[in-house]
Amino acid sequence: MLPESVRERFGSADRRRLAATVAAGALIAGAALVWYLRSMPAPVRIEALPAGPAPAASATARPPSPAPSPVVVDVAGMVVRPGVYELAQGDRVIDAIRRAGGPRRGADLTSINLAALLVDAEQILVPRRGSAGGVSAAGGVAPGAAPPGAGPGGAVPGAKVSLNAATLEQLDSLPGIGPVLAQRILDYRQQHGPFRRVEDLLNVSGIGEARLADLKPLVTV
Repeated sequence: MLPESVRERFGSADRRRLAATVAAGALIAGAALVWYLRSMPAPVRIEALPAGPAPAASATARPPSPAPSPVVVDVAGMVVRPGVYELAQGDRVIDAIRRAGGPRRGADLTSINLAALLVDAEQILVPRRGSAGGVSAAGGVAPGAAPPGAGPGGAVPGAKVSLNAATLEQLDSLPGIGPVLAQRILDYRQQHGPFRRVEDLLNVSGIGEARLADLKPLVTV
């Protein structure tokens, strides 16, 4: 048997080692816990955005096309219901006559170009059979009508030809305008609507500044 003093010395050393081991284990466990807590994903807080104006439209977005303005015409003469009617851009003389109830018995439609495009604020006068051609309130000729004294192609010496009402033959009779250019003018009128001014002829292929200068004294809109 070991003496009492030796046993106490060894016991004291064992207790110190045990205490040191426990302390080291506690430090390792604490460090592991801290590492574990830090490695866990943190919750993300999502806040609602404040209400505000709608985002601006993209710069490349096209604005809505404006609605075409209506065409208002006065249908008079030999029709069932004479009066002022509102029609759409691109409508023709025949459409206006139909809106007015159609022609009355004895009306002469052969002197009117029923396929002519309508022009805002014009009057369409349907004549009686055997009378002169349709004449507008402004003293001009109704769309497609052949006025008294008209020569070949419907042209009248000294009278201006309406770009919005002239037939192919009337346009062909103009100086420097043959059947090809005359047809281009009619095609442009059909695709783009009535001419707003004489200078719009420059938009027709084959008509330049020089030819426009020759036509200005002879045509109107």
